[in-house]
Amino acid sequence: MLVANAGVSGTGRLDDFTPEEMRLALRVNLEVPMLLARSLAPAMVDRGAGQLVFVASLSGKAASPRSSVYNATKFGLRGFALGLRTDLARSGVGVSIVSPGFVRDAGMFARSGGTTAGLGSTTPQRVGAATVRAIERNRAEVGVAPLRQRAMAHIGLAAPGISARVQSGGVAARTTEGIDAGHRKG
Repeated sequence: MLVANAGVSGTGRLDDFTPEEMRLALRVNLEVPMLLARSLAPAMVDRGAGQLVFVASLSGKAASPRSSVYNATKFGLRGFALGLRTDLARSGVGVSIVSPGFVRDAGMFARSGGTTAGLGSTTPQRVGAATVRAIERNRAEVGVAPLRQRAMAHIGLAAPGISARVQSGGVAARTTEGIDAGHRKG
């Protein structure tokens, strides 16, 4: 089994990133999980059993302000996992995506000191339980966030133009600005 859960922040405006920071976000959030899967999947296929779990984010479904680099890595990870799931569908090896929203008490969001502006958050324990559920049931994708966040992510996935207009100002912009400011300080 693989649970790929490492990640680095990719919040900020594109021109705030150095090329090195962009490479780091791409490497940790996308390239390394792909390489780990490439290393582990063949033996799982040979055994006819195994599970690959990729912890992505709701940011892999809907773009948000000041998050183009992070969105790119999580959209990419989600696409990779869904594609790999189809490739391995008849092999006995499962592939799942766990997509949390804002996680309080641990992780990048908690370290940023940002607020959810009324969108709510989830706990590390719920993310852990969702990961176990994904493994046990070979779920394609498990969202771990309050209903409002999950609904907004689905709207963003289905109607990205509308979502971009709505999120370009107001609560979404203030939320991501606060998260980005917290990451830049630390």
